[in-house]
Amino acid sequence: MNSELTEEEMRRALFGADEPEVQVSAPPVQEPASEVVPIKPAAPQVKKKVAKAFTPRLRVTLRVGNEFEGKMHELIHEADTLSSLLAEQEAVKVAKKKYKYVEVVSVKSM
Repeated sequence: MNSELTEEEMRRALFGADEPEVQVSAPPVQEPASEVVPIKPAAPQVKKKVAKAFTPRLRVTLRVGNEFEGKMHELIHEADTLSSLLAEQEAVKVAKKKYKYVEVVSVKSM
């Protein structure tokens, strides 16, 4: 086998013949446009009820009150999130509407 090939032989081996193939394009055929007629369904489709997916929830326990170093009440807020930070912020925001002093005791998953 000849180990030294000319450039022309390498091109022929890789890309085939030198002569480009002549491609004849067929004239475009126009298909007749078919009319689209909307068909009304015979009966209304009944949607199946999808089972509710598991909603992650966190329970935030707060101590709230309106007096400084006075009587404090426990308040429990349930948040629909996995983020404990967002759950805590949401609970404090809700509690601040009614109480002046708010302290977070715990954030637990349910």
